[in-house]
Amino acid sequence: MTASSTINKGDSPNGDSSASSVLHQKVLGSRRFSNYWWAGIVTLGASGFLLAGISSYLKVNLLIVTDPTQLIFVPQGLVMGLYGAAGVLLALYLWLVILWDVGGGYNDFNRETGNIKIFRWGFPGKNRQIEIESRTQDIQSVRIDIKEGLNPRRAIYLRVKGRRDIPLTRVGQPLSLAELETQGAQLARFLGVPLEGL
Repeated sequence: MTASSTINKGDSPNGDSSASSVLHQKVLGSRRFSNYWWAGIVTLGASGFLLAGISSYLKVNLLIVTDPTQLIFVPQGLVMGLYGAAGVLLALYLWLVILWDVGGGYNDFNRETGNIKIFRWGFPGKNRQIEIESRTQDIQSVRIDIKEGLNPRRAIYLRVKGRRDIPLTRVGQPLSLAELETQGAQLARFLGVPLEGL
């Protein structure tokens, strides 16, 4: 769910988390290592295909590792160029998603003011900034959702009166069960609400 959780200890002399007033959780978005890895791989592969297609058309070797000038432009060079163009567009999309940090943000829980704020970055446009604000007294529980199998899902949700359940965890890599349980219990203890789903 979080890259880091910070509890403001307030004026508590012993640093007791029960006396803290603010819980701030950073949520990792699309700026994960795996996204950088795949964007880099797709960029390299797509560039190779595109340069091979251009090389077969111009009959000039633009690649270091092989000589695509021996390819006949129609159909091999043309198809490689089209695959390369499609790959470059996919790579551009991946790099833009990383640049915009889609899905990144934070969860803020403040007992002093009685407010919670869930913030996420979205795609550019009207909904670039996604903000959900609510009161702490409207929170009914913290719910943990665990689904194992081929496509596992492990997430923490906030159950709020009059709203759908609000997801608090990042999308993508599921959290370990121990981390999920620890973060869910910490949040439920901080908010003074029950923990459901275990």
